[in-house]
Amino acid sequence: MKLIGVDLGGTTFSVGLVSEDGKILKKITRDTLVDNGKDDVIRRIAEAILEVSDGEDTPYVGIGSPGSIDRENGVVRFSPNFPDWHNVPLTYEISRLTKKKAFLENDANAFVLGEKWFGAGKGRDHIVALTLGTGIGGGVITHGQLLTGKDGIGAELGHVVVEPNGPMCNCGTRGCLEAIASATAIRRFLREGYKKYRDSLVYKLAGSPEKADAKHLFDAARQGDRFALMIRDRVVDALARAVAGYIHIFNPEIVIIGGGISRAGSVLFDPLKEKVIDYIMPSFVGTYEIVASPLVEDAGILGAASIIKERTGG
Repeated sequence: MKLIGVDLGGTTFSVGLVSEDGKILKKITRDTLVDNGKDDVIRRIAEAILEVSDGEDTPYVGIGSPGSIDRENGVVRFSPNFPDWHNVPLTYEISRLTKKKAFLENDANAFVLGEKWFGAGKGRDHIVALTLGTGIGGGVITHGQLLTGKDGIGAELGHVVVEPNGPMCNCGTRGCLEAIASATAIRRFLREGYKKYRDSLVYKLAGSPEKADAKHLFDAARQGDRFALMIRDRVVDALARAVAGYIHIFNPEIVIIGGGISRAGSVLFDPLKEKVIDYIMPSFVGTYEIVASPLVEDAGILGAASIIKERTGG
């Protein structure tokens, strides 16, 4: 049996045919075209599923969706990426159009499931996975099970407050991890810093302050640029405070960091590992690993496909 994973985003969606051991055999990426309305989006997702699965044994579809979802009933309650989606019975509609049983999960939870089944968390029962992109999301596996909380909306790892008087987050709270360590936050810091640090290597690499992003920041930090290192250190401190909290609360075997920022490599991970030790109790030192996700490019599809393995018992 092969798996079908749907990575649903506000700009594009991807559908992949995935082998049992996590190899992507075929992939389609298309524009979501949210403005066309939910019926059109769902129809085109179903068409892509049928195209990818043509002639293959694929009785199941896993869907990773942003927003608040009812996983048991396969309903997208609401999503900031899809303004007209309110209580949309997504799995029912996909099953009706494709004649395949569909499963739905929040995309951040799908990310940690992908790591559990196909990534750095394979063979582990206690995992924290954090994805650093436009925003920050993540999920938690404890005793081999996905931790979702009473209402299925727990493990909002990006909204841990790490700077009480810090920048305003999109959620309405000040100082969330997402407001400091996401790609969006880094771009904002770089735009704000231009007036004072216009000679920074960051802006030379980017070409202009408007184009400066996380990649330029870490490239400049790698070369010892003072401004870049200052921003890098703020990002690292925020991440370390949050990760230390996760370690104290969940006692994971491994903390996996994915998303585009995870590609920064040692210039991010070396100081992060050192800083986490500053914030944890001595008894926790050496009980965990902090690693970059190996799934970066295809984490969305593999996470969605892993929902099937999770719901059908592997």
